[in-house]
Parts: sequence; C-alpha cells; structure tokens
Amino acid sequence: MSRSTRDNAAVGLDTQPVLTVTGLRRAFGGVRAVDRVEFSITPGEFVSIIGPNGSGKSTTVNLISGVLKPDAGTILVHGRRIRLGNPEAAAAAGIARTFQNGRVFGDMTVRENVDVGLQTTLRASRPLRSVANIPVLKWMSLLAELGVALAPTPAVRAERRASQTRIDAQLARFDDRLIPRADNPAYTLSYANRRRTEIARALASEPGLLLLDEPAAGMNQTETAEIGRQLAELKAQGQTVLLVEHKMDLVHDLSDRVLVLDEGRIIAAGTPDEVLDDPRVIEAYLGRSRAGGKVAVDA
Repeated sequence: MSRSTRDNAAVGLDTQPVLTVTGLRRAFGGVRAVDRVEFSITPGEFVSIIGPNGSGKSTTVNLISGVLKPDAGTILVHGRRIRLGNPEAAAAAGIARTFQNGRVFGDMTVRENVDVGLQTTLRASRPLRSVANIPVLKWMSLLAELGVALAPTPAVRAERRASQTRIDAQLARFDDRLIPRADNPAYTLSYANRRRTEIARALASEPGLLLLDEPAAGMNQTETAEIGRQLAELKAQGQTVLLVEHKMDLVHDLSDRVLVLDEGRIIAAGTPDEVLDDPRVIEAYLGRSRAGGKVAVDA
C-alpha cells in the first residue's frame, strides 16, 4: 500500500481504485508492445512508469486514454468499464493527458488552448452532448451548440464566466511563465511554455486521473526542476497521476510507486528506492553501474 493510500485510508477517504487495468495487450504486427499489463491506481497516488525505449510505456498511456484500442483487456475508471479505443469516452470518464511530443494548437492563444481542455465539462454550451458521438444524431448536437453560441442563454453566459475563472486558475499555476502570454498565439511560445500550456489544458477539466507522457522531455535542468516543483504541488493537492518519464530524479522524488516495463511486460513494481535498486531493472533498463548503492542513470 502506498503512502497516499495509507493516508486516505487513515482519514476514511474512498480508496477504490481510480484506474484498474487488467490483461491489457496490444501488438503491432508481430511485436507485442503491451503484453498482459495489469495495475491499479488509488485516489491521490502518483505512479510512474519507466522502462527502456520501446518497452511499451507510451503505448500503455495511449491505450488508457483511448488513442489506441487494445487487442485485449479491460480498463475500469472508478470501477466502471470505459469504451476502449475511444478518447471521448476516456475524457468523459475523467481522464486527461499530455503527449510525449507536445501538442498545442499553434494558431490559438494560450488561453484558447487551455479552454479546449474544458470542452468535456460543458453542459449549457453543449445541450445535446449525449448524442454527439452517434453518427446519425451528431448533426442535432452541432445545431444545438450553434444555437446557444449565437443566442447564449443566461446559463451559457454563467458557464462561460466560470470557464474563464478555471482557465485563469490553471494559468496562475505557472505564474509569469504563462500569465503574461495568455493572449499570445501558442506558436510564439518557447518549447517549455508549450509544454506548460499542454499541462494547463489537461488540468482545466479537473481530471480524476492525469496522464503525463514525458512532460519534462526536452527541458533543461532549470526547467525540469521547475516542472518538478509544480508536479509536487499537484501531488500535495491530491491529484491522481500516472507519469511516464525518463528523468529519474523526477521519478524518484515524486512517485509513490514505480512500474517498470520491458518488452511490454511489467518486470518490477514498488517504491522508487526498491525499483531503482532491483537487479532486474538495472539489467533491463538502467545499466549496470551503481553509485552509492543506487542506480546511476544518465537521464
């Protein structure tokens, strides 16, 4: 049981897993990218997945978020099955994510990019959202949304004001990195600020589970330390996180538990110290050199 799980149990909070993955498999041709992966994450846990390149880390995240459809397996969110291979279903279940290769809308402002993350939370502005994914009825949803956009009701106007408040709150999380640039097109941002914008967009919906796929990739040491502090604040606020990351300092400092993938399978799981000193992990991924009894990693 992780530290966060013990703390939740001590104060009587719900410890039903936010995410339960069972028998997850996905192959590309003859390559088993994910092979019978199983794990769960409880509320408030910060769980990291590590492994060598090609071990199945990003594929696992893509399967959970609906970007890819598994060949087999089940995914439960708060005990309920979600439709596999469907990003909209994953988002509706409370899953939000960032991508390994940062994805922002370059011609949209920072504020507009973050606003995109709120779309799954809208009710008044999307009056027929329940039929939006039914092909023969989708036009009804689009017409309804067009109608309230052209003639917003009091409920729509109130929802828009609330959305702006939520956007401002996420921009404030990154202080002077994003606030002064809120109305700038995303293509004008530095690489690090694009990654921050993507994280803010994922957080805008207040997700039950945040999937972060190498959020510090391409960042220098100072930027990595800053993003680490911001992720630590998220953890302190009780955000449930599944992190894929190569930078072991981040993994060690933030994680309650670490899962290690190799050739699509989980080969080790435990606390950061347990995993980073596991001979199987050292051989499969981290190299064989040690420093001070811990694995020496070139991140």
